[in-house]
Amino acid sequence: MNEWLFPLLAGGVTGVLSGFGVGGGTLLLVYMTVFAGLDQHLAQGINLLYFLPAGLMALPAHVKNGYVVKPVLVPATAAGLVLAGAAAWAATALEVELLHKCFGGFLMAVGAMELFGKTEGA
Repeated sequence: MNEWLFPLLAGGVTGVLSGFGVGGGTLLLVYMTVFAGLDQHLAQGINLLYFLPAGLMALPAHVKNGYVVKPVLVPATAAGLVLAGAAAWAATALEVELLHKCFGGFLMAVGAMELFGKTEGA
């Protein structure tokens, strides 16, 4: 019975964070690779499937609150789709160890920007 409890909690917490726009998918990747022991390629595929319903559930609230800039929506979405497809294709050609290093570097860069970056109104 307990084998489903921790994954359920991880999915719930990352779902709430995704709704706030904090990057729950990134944390889900960390959970799946570090704690659940999944291969990086598999975790990335699951994360892509996870993002679709999470993003769709959060979108109406963000539109209602005026957080979606409509003139930018179509070009940003088009560029995101094309580049996500290209990056997913490139990731399948890379070794898992290199993916781990790239992802670790990405997390360190984002963490440094959050710690040392300037915030508006501060």
